[in-house]
Amino acid sequence: MIRLLNVSTMPPGTGQPILKNLTLTVPQGEFRWLLGPSGAGKSSLLRLLTLETPPSAGQMEILGISIGRGASKGTSRAALRNLRRRIGFVPQDYRLIGDWTVFDNVALPLRLRGASERDTRREAFAVLEWLDVAHLADKRPGSLSGGEQQRAAIARALIGRPELLLADEPTNALEDAQARRLLGTFQELVDMGTTVIVATHNEALVREAPARSIIVRDGTLTADPQIQDSFAIRPSGEQS
Repeated sequence: MIRLLNVSTMPPGTGQPILKNLTLTVPQGEFRWLLGPSGAGKSSLLRLLTLETPPSAGQMEILGISIGRGASKGTSRAALRNLRRRIGFVPQDYRLIGDWTVFDNVALPLRLRGASERDTRREAFAVLEWLDVAHLADKRPGSLSGGEQQRAAIARALIGRPELLLADEPTNALEDAQARRLLGTFQELVDMGTTVIVATHNEALVREAPARSIIVRDGTLTADPQIQDSFAIRPSGEQS
């Protein structure tokens, strides 16, 4: 579950908050679109939720752990490290390591956790096959198309079986059929209890898969004007 109460973020030296007084609750195992114009604060909100940026004011709880100023006794580095392992993130710029193969990029989260090489290979190839890029395992990112790099980055985010998945424009390099397939993957994750938040400018995709939305404008949250009674992307356990 995600809980924000009057949360603001202010980068050092700026004197101006980027996100202002955000109050938000997202139950575990639900899907949200993250919408808003360019520069509204969508990526800043994702950086907050991935713990890249700490809150400068307010209270924040991610997956049962209180973060930053809202934590009554502070949050230890070990607790933050363990929490990050429960969060998957697909950045807009992919952040693939160019000198490594696709396999090594995808396997990195498990290797950092100390998983055995046998388990790492099994899990990495399972997620690569799930996203239809297992044939690219020995390729390097520079030889891939934008869509292939996108799917490799998604595979890396999914390999740790995250409880919270955040994605910044994950369909921007995908063809329509690939984007629809990715939505199916997100639905499978929601059905397994993962909370999924996807930032997008793709209005057609949002119309095709209506769901509750987090709408950001000028660093603040606005109400979703159209809360659907039934969702193409539905909460875990809910029937469409």
